[in-house]
Amino acid sequence: MAGSDVVLHQFVYSHYNEKARWGLDWKGVPHERQTYLPGPHAPLITRLSGQAQTPVLVVDGTVVAGSGRILEELERRWPDRPLFPADPALRARATAVCDEFDREVGVAARTVLFSEMIHEPGYICAVFSEGKPWLVQTLYRLTFPLARGMVARGNGLVDPKGVERAFEVTARALDRVARDTEATGYMVGDSFSVADLTCAALLAVLTTPPHPDMQRPGPPPERVASLLARYEGHPAIAWVHDTYRRHRPPRACT
Repeated sequence: MAGSDVVLHQFVYSHYNEKARWGLDWKGVPHERQTYLPGPHAPLITRLSGQAQTPVLVVDGTVVAGSGRILEELERRWPDRPLFPADPALRARATAVCDEFDREVGVAARTVLFSEMIHEPGYICAVFSEGKPWLVQTLYRLTFPLARGMVARGNGLVDPKGVERAFEVTARALDRVARDTEATGYMVGDSFSVADLTCAALLAVLTTPPHPDMQRPGPPPERVASLLARYEGHPAIAWVHDTYRRHRPPRACT
């Protein structure tokens, strides 16, 4: 299938989008990436997919929204280098891990990160407009104050108790990953699967993993750097880095 038949509609720096990128690269699927600015993306993505969230994958005219569904579609169309275990029991366990991390941990980790990033609007704009023309980046920075409230609501920052819960969920998830991977290095069974991809990608926002698709611009401002330093010594973060080094392929995008 030609690269023009596969297009990923994404944010440039997002852990859910990273799941889709990782799946495409793992399968070696040539594809294009169309990158949007958070906020202005909403009407365009809604028109494309009937909902406003990224990632959205368009495969030969078929529209697939959501990172979990995208990974399932990639597995169906490109079964080589399988991500889902063949054994039914292991597959069920891997799917359960993915569902839990998608539903709870990814959301919580994002809230944790944005609890500090929201105080650094220039940095938010630099992260999400990276690679865009200078004029687009400038306009995005100028108009961001109008969108700040929407960003806060969309990332769970309006309820202080909700932010506190996000830190608790994140801490429990890190401890679980460290515990579950201690024996074999993998979340499920003894080989890399969709469970490892999902956990590593969704926790990647708490660190800077060794892959260009999740490299932040800059050095981060002090508030963000302090947050990342809080987690850097955790065994689960070491596992994230190791998983990226061992199992995150180079880009397959055209």
